[in-house]
Amino acid sequence: MARMHTRRRGSSGSDKPTADEPPEWSDVDAEKIEDRVVELAEQGYDPSQIGIKLRDEGVTGIPVPDVKLATGKKITEILEENDAKADLPEDLRNLMVRAIRLREHVQENPQDAQNKRALQNTESKVRRLVDYYRGDKLEADFAYSYDVAVELLEE
Repeated sequence: MARMHTRRRGSSGSDKPTADEPPEWSDVDAEKIEDRVVELAEQGYDPSQIGIKLRDEGVTGIPVPDVKLATGKKITEILEENDAKADLPEDLRNLMVRAIRLREHVQENPQDAQNKRALQNTESKVRRLVDYYRGDKLEADFAYSYDVAVELLEE
């Protein structure tokens, strides 16, 4: 299947191998993993960055290949339980950062048609995600605009 705003195709066969239990070499206590997840979130890491850090560095030197297999909960669930979750969902926040960066570039370079199109596509993705999250993770009357995004991300 092709991607939405480009002519490229997605990468097929990039599924994660299925596993029902963590590997034997990864004997880490679930409570230690949860404590480390909360600690990394307080340091300002996003959930995807936390997963990468746990995979690479681990807890007390032992890598954690999959947090969900080791603890039975996703990283975002652990953060919600410990009141450490972010105000905005990670995917929406990343798209807003990109849209702000593109808007500032287009204001400095009004002749750059390629980036004008990229800005339109990015803002379209942001609006679709806002519709998806509205009422659940965002306020019911939330509406995306450049000014709102700048204000949210400055906090």
